[in-house]
Amino acid sequence: MSEIGNIVDIEAVHGANVFGSMDQFAKKIEKTLHVSIIYRDSKVKIVGGPTDVKRCQAVLTNLLELSKRGNVITEQNVDYALALTYEDKTSAIVDIDNEIITRTIAGKPIKPKTLGQKAYIDSIKKNTIVFGIGPAGTGKTYLAMAMAIEAFKNNEVNRIILTRPAIEAGENLGFLPGDLQSKVDPYLRPLYDAIYQIMGADSFVHNSEKGLIEVAPLAYMRGRTLDNAFIILDEAQNTTPAQMKMFLTRIGFGSKIVITGDLTQKDLPRGAVSGLETAVKILDNIEGINITKLTNKDVVRHPLVQQIVKAYEDYEVKHSKSENSFRKNTQKNWGDKDDRKDN
Repeated sequence: MSEIGNIVDIEAVHGANVFGSMDQFAKKIEKTLHVSIIYRDSKVKIVGGPTDVKRCQAVLTNLLELSKRGNVITEQNVDYALALTYEDKTSAIVDIDNEIITRTIAGKPIKPKTLGQKAYIDSIKKNTIVFGIGPAGTGKTYLAMAMAIEAFKNNEVNRIILTRPAIEAGENLGFLPGDLQSKVDPYLRPLYDAIYQIMGADSFVHNSEKGLIEVAPLAYMRGRTLDNAFIILDEAQNTTPAQMKMFLTRIGFGSKIVITGDLTQKDLPRGAVSGLETAVKILDNIEGINITKLTNKDVVRHPLVQQIVKAYEDYEVKHSKSENSFRKNTQKNWGDKDDRKDN
């Protein structure tokens, strides 16, 4: 049985934003929820089953609210609003939008865009050490950077220190051309990109020259005690257990540490143990330390990235199950052979 639901007064200025260019968002909503959307004279009619109509109405209402707040609706917003309707958390996308962490140099507000990102931000506020673990595109580093810059602006910390292990791509720094700074800069480039966007190049250079902002490879942290600082360790899956222990014991009074990483993207030598993986197991139940895990649902890049991450996760789970099954069968077969020998 079909039902018609009405949403009144989606003005043309918001209609274009909510429904997308060439109605691409409206078509996605129709296809996902199995409804028909008719938009005419600032009125929206939704045709479909009662549950589907109710979900569609909730999605459009929340997207309209985001538009009224000045947000440019993206495909990620639409995808996430649709996902939340199936979890009975429809209004969460609007609630998340209430929080502004800071603004970019261009004045654009930086906000969490998913429930996972909101939990991550809340965890950074409440804890001294936070591990942000998740796939590419979940905003782990960018949001941590935004929190660091806001804390610095509010004089909550005296300096910002950004670091990451310089081992990606398996290259040895000693074989790269140039002085030490030119050697490590390519590895630190993602950190520079984020801080330039949020703080601006001029402000970064000014504070960097005064020693208030430091971007350096992890090896530079050895032997230091870091007081009143906001410290971010990026790509932590590429640390060894010894490096991770060294880094964690650098924390001083008044400091906060955020450690980000993706355990599925390790560049360590084959068979090497990740310091991030070890730390998560050891430190899980210590007060003041929180481990926040983000998933493919928290990916805020191109929609294809979310699908790619999900496909890899599914493959790895399937592959892991096959390996475990193979090991069990192998162990059983060897056990049977041993029993026959004993007999």
